[in-house]
Amino acid sequence: MGKLQIGNNESSYRGDPKGKKKGKQKWMTEEILNLMEEKRCAKGNKEKYEQIHKKVQEKCIMSTENWINEKGNEVEQQRKHAPQTMYRNIEEITGKRTFLSTGCIKAMNGDIIIDKKKS
Repeated sequence: MGKLQIGNNESSYRGDPKGKKKGKQKWMTEEILNLMEEKRCAKGNKEKYEQIHKKVQEKCIMSTENWINEKGNEVEQQRKHAPQTMYRNIEEITGKRTFLSTGCIKAMNGDIIIDKKKS
């Protein structure tokens, strides 16, 4: 492992190596992110802010619909040939994620039936 250097002027975190912004949502485009940045800069001017805000909302709706349609087409194509990838895409569209269990089983009244630590 490398050593940690203190006093170095370069930041250890550089973000995306290509310098592109990355949205929180998978369907966000570079255009939407640029509009959002422009909206942040226009906070003082209410009319311009509201105009840009409407554009951002419209672009987000269109982008979301396009992304869901593309994923839906992928799911249809993968239905017979790659079922595991199909289920992964379905989870990505619906936003459902599997979580790790806590390691214990509780009864309806809250009493611990099986504790992982005691086993």
